[in-house]
Amino acid sequence: MNVQILPQTLESLIEIVGKDFVFTDEFTRNEYGHDETEDYVFPPSVVVKPTTPKEVSDILQLASELEIPVTAIGARTGLSGGALSIHQGIGLSMERFNKIIEIDEKNLQVTVEPGVITQVLQDAVLEKGLSYPPDPSSKGSCFIGGNVSENSGGARAVKYGVTKDYVLNLQVVLPNGEIIWTGANTLKNSTGYNLTQLMVGSEGTLGIITKIVLKLVPKSNHTVLMLVPFYQANQACEAVSAIFRAGIVPSALEFMERDAIDWTLKLVEGINVQVQDGIQAHLLIEVDGNNQEVLFSEAEKIAEVVEAFQIDEILFADTEDQKNALWKLRRSVAEAVKANSVYKEEDTVVPRYELPTLLAGVKATGKKYGFQSVCYGHAGDGNLHINIIKGDLTDEQWQNDVPKGIREIFELTVSLKGTLSGEHGIGYVQKNYMDIAFNEVQLNLMKGIKNVFDPKGILNPGKIFPDSL
Repeated sequence: MNVQILPQTLESLIEIVGKDFVFTDEFTRNEYGHDETEDYVFPPSVVVKPTTPKEVSDILQLASELEIPVTAIGARTGLSGGALSIHQGIGLSMERFNKIIEIDEKNLQVTVEPGVITQVLQDAVLEKGLSYPPDPSSKGSCFIGGNVSENSGGARAVKYGVTKDYVLNLQVVLPNGEIIWTGANTLKNSTGYNLTQLMVGSEGTLGIITKIVLKLVPKSNHTVLMLVPFYQANQACEAVSAIFRAGIVPSALEFMERDAIDWTLKLVEGINVQVQDGIQAHLLIEVDGNNQEVLFSEAEKIAEVVEAFQIDEILFADTEDQKNALWKLRRSVAEAVKANSVYKEEDTVVPRYELPTLLAGVKATGKKYGFQSVCYGHAGDGNLHINIIKGDLTDEQWQNDVPKGIREIFELTVSLKGTLSGEHGIGYVQKNYMDIAFNEVQLNLMKGIKNVFDPKGILNPGKIFPDSL
């Protein structure tokens, strides 16, 4: 579907956004041709940076008329290749949509543009005594629009939910250039099909999001954070379900294998965590609320639960600096893994009781196909990030053997009533595994929805759907 961008098309794009916001040089195209997915680079033919819904509308009308592929590009922090311009065309950077339009303190809502960095949004509403809880590890650099497009989660999703649980309404530009609102700024809405939730997680294949209305909640005033070292990784996974069965719902419950912590401690300065010999994994557990006595009581119950397993001494973070250091440790794991080697990250999710079975299956599959894996993730959700390390593998092993292992891991995941992605999306790298999670009828229904919104197939082609479909 690669389409050459003709000079007259470039002139039309310049007329829409101005010559300072249309780029065809190789450096810029390469910069906007990659995200954090392995080492892939798929440069668009041209990078365009609009700043109003009308400009996006005009661009899409032009692209629809000429049948030019359009790929929305956010902060390029994705891990499934969702923002890669597989078929070249127009790379539509949303970075100039960077305004927080309104914080509605009366209704606990915020209206924001998609190019606002997630942490910038969180900090802005925090100043009003409010909270936007979804907090992906890349929150300091990722865009809220990308979070909506991928239905991102994060550490605190276990208690507060994921992005979809906070999106009330969206302004969207359709592939033909029409501008619509998908819903209403209300907490309840049973009026027709839920177009808002259909758009959440659609990975830029149905429309381009230009405004987002999000629900907010009052902030919690206190947290208790604890790091629990386990001598056996499978027991760390078993403890996750045990904590919930004891009646505790943590605000975060994170799993990290030994390699994940060791590599992070080598990469990131200022984190003082001692890991004893024989420790295989850690759980990072947080409880939050407004009553410190209740939180201490919950932490004591958690300690009682985990002490039934083989653990070393529990570390309680006594100060804000200690808490920040432990969260920095967890949020830096992906960066540390990438610094160590090219890797493939699989974003599996299962019912949390099945985590030990999933972890054991991952390790057995790695042994079968000769690859090392480093696992970490949001264990409270059953969300395990499986990082398959290239290391010393040959290109042939990487391209032929590893995908066979990934397919077996996904087959195990689905057999455990889980699915392929919990928060990273399907994008480019997982699309040919979709037949494991869905049969032909289900995939054709999804493809039919795509065709209704985008009959010419110009929006983010080459994503989500298997090549065989």
